[in-house]
Amino acid sequence: MKHLTLATLIGIGIVTGLVNGLLGIGGGTILIPAMVFALGVSQHQAHGTSLAVILPTTVASCVIYGLNNDLNYTVALEVAMGGILGGYLGAKLMNKIPADRLRQFFGVFMFLAGLRMMF
Repeated sequence: MKHLTLATLIGIGIVTGLVNGLLGIGGGTILIPAMVFALGVSQHQAHGTSLAVILPTTVASCVIYGLNNDLNYTVALEVAMGGILGGYLGAKLMNKIPADRLRQFFGVFMFLAGLRMMF
């Protein structure tokens, strides 16, 4: 991993948390590229680490959304049930995909998600 100061790492965390809280995204869109390109973390470790970082970030955001009545608990629980299974299967599958191919899949997904958001 490239040598970076604690301030830089906290700065990446602040940007990630801000984007997560504001837009509901952050783990993949901010953290993975930051870890791979700025921190020199391997593609596979970046994916796993982003999930570990996003969990507390998401909890903090959910508390605020819940306090403002902007959280549908029923939908969240039902989608989370499927998300747990999908997360397990995705993590198992990720370990079978080479890093360069994983980076390509990630890039295509981000591109398509961006197009979908624009239109």
